[in-house]
Amino acid sequence: MTGNYGWGLPIEASTFAHEMDSSLILVHISMVVIFVLWGLFFAYCLVRYRSRPGHNAVYPHHSAKHALGSFVPDVIVLAFEIWLIFIFGMPIWAHIKDSFPKPEDSTHIRITAQQFAWNVHYPGPDGKFGRTDPSLVDSTNPIGLDPKDPASADDLVVVNDFHVPLGKPILVDLTSQDVIHSFFVPEFRIKQDAVPGMMIPVWVEPTLKGQFELVCSQLCGVGHYRMIGHVKVDSPEEYRAWYNGLKQTQQEAQVKAAAAAVAAQPWE
Repeated sequence: MTGNYGWGLPIEASTFAHEMDSSLILVHISMVVIFVLWGLFFAYCLVRYRSRPGHNAVYPHHSAKHALGSFVPDVIVLAFEIWLIFIFGMPIWAHIKDSFPKPEDSTHIRITAQQFAWNVHYPGPDGKFGRTDPSLVDSTNPIGLDPKDPASADDLVVVNDFHVPLGKPILVDLTSQDVIHSFFVPEFRIKQDAVPGMMIPVWVEPTLKGQFELVCSQLCGVGHYRMIGHVKVDSPEEYRAWYNGLKQTQQEAQVKAAAAAVAAQPWE
């Protein structure tokens, strides 16, 4: 995972990462060019219109046409910035924020942030998320999944370490249990606040296999520094094997918990 970072931007690992990087690089190059040109112009003015014997440090407007011509650089910069925002930038933003994949064509998951962990909820083979209730949250049920809801019977929950398949969009419903957190995977170029009481959709389509860090980029408390999850992008076959193994493990845990509850019952 350390190989994902270098002197420049992290590796591009999603379908829209290149678009994000292109816009960022264009803005930086443009600002450097504008800075240099304005610096050269200011240096020219300082020398050309400097105070010297017989001349005051005053720039005279010889005509209205000449005066209007001084606004040409400002108009060029303004036109470029309008193009950058409305023609270049907004289509990229709209693609990321508005062009959501269909749930049936995606790996649909819910992520509930909390101090200081990421709880990932898979809906199970039925494709339906079970009902959750904050009053049911405890150390063994971090999202408060309601066992009385039939839709929750096949749901799976993992904490801080989850998998997604390569070559398929990932649709995430994002929320928080307590305070505002921020979902950030640098290699995916995706960042979104997780807000209590709101379910905010985000999406990404991974393009590289590997392990990537999921970090909280919003100061959320004394444990903010350790709120790190791991996203593992697998091949479809690896993902199915992981998913089936997780399902079997959680089913075995449920059977053991049920047996323990029966054993704890007083004998009559």
